[in-house]
Amino acid sequence: MGWDNLADDETIKRTKEALMSHGINVEVAQDKNAAIRLLEKIIPEGAEVMTASSTTLSQIGFLDMLKLGAHGWHDKKQLILSEPDPVKRAELRKHASIATYYLGSVHAVTENGELITASASGSQLGAYAFTADNLILVVGTQKIVKDIDEGLKRIKEESLPLEVKRMQSVGYPGSVIGEILIMERIMPGARKVTVIFVKEKLGF
Repeated sequence: MGWDNLADDETIKRTKEALMSHGINVEVAQDKNAAIRLLEKIIPEGAEVMTASSTTLSQIGFLDMLKLGAHGWHDKKQLILSEPDPVKRAELRKHASIATYYLGSVHAVTENGELITASASGSQLGAYAFTADNLILVVGTQKIVKDIDEGLKRIKEESLPLEVKRMQSVGYPGSVIGEILIMERIMPGARKVTVIFVKEKLGF
């Protein structure tokens, strides 16, 4: 099975409807630029923003936007990276999981409306599962899969090997699957979770 094929419009529509029936907001962007414009519209000026490690956010240019300061938000990630003390940096990272707006991606979205994320350390999963009042997930539509079984297969056959290569390219030995989070439903009034589907191959 190839994992690079973008979902067609009918599949995107069906998946969007399933996610929305589970209490998850969905936007669809034609390309990277449209995705950035949606993020600028969704996140209010002055908001606290934290990002998970995400190839997708890098590819659409969002991380560069944060680094350049070309925004009106409070960038929690930059605060963490600028802290020289590793103990304090770890504490700041934990505290950042309650940032008002937390952004990242997922490794698979099922047509039934489930979001699947794998992590080596689990560092982003607390925010994904509970602490982020506003969670925004930017997802290339090649990540839409039929069901959970196919999503888990995608993680092992596509996401993990590519993450291992990425980590090795920056001097680390590789990566592993430490924890997997499956989000099926957001309870009414609990918090706001938004998926932005982008009709481009993004992330892995």
